[in-house]
Amino acid sequence: MTKTTVAKNPGEDRGWVVLDAAGQPVGRLAVRICDILRGKDKPTYTPHVDTGGFVVVVNASKVKLTGRKEEQKTYARFSGYRGGLKEIPAAMMRERYPDRIIHLAVRGMLPKNAMSRKLRTRLKVYAGPEHPHAAQKAVKVESK
Repeated sequence: MTKTTVAKNPGEDRGWVVLDAAGQPVGRLAVRICDILRGKDKPTYTPHVDTGGFVVVVNASKVKLTGRKEEQKTYARFSGYRGGLKEIPAAMMRERYPDRIIHLAVRGMLPKNAMSRKLRTRLKVYAGPEHPHAAQKAVKVESK
């Protein structure tokens, strides 16, 4: 008889991964980030257990938008009031808030539930090449 094992929450033993976003398409990078956050890159992946690690993304301002998305894509947010819909073009978003492009792409790819909101707190995105997480001994992962 085979036994079924359920993965346990690793607690403080989560791994830290550094990804370089320079020249990578946003969607492909976001898929990779989501897999690491959810723990899908590990053999102990269980959908209802949080087994993922921390992800540090550097060079977010150099991420690649394919096609004509730089001019055509808009990011919208709504305040809840009449006339409160704000739309920002992708070029302006990259200029003002380069980290939000990656945050919003990852948010759209994660499931819409409470665990997803918890996973997003482990995503750290920085516009430049430096990050303050050197003490965590983050492993730099090369792009595919």
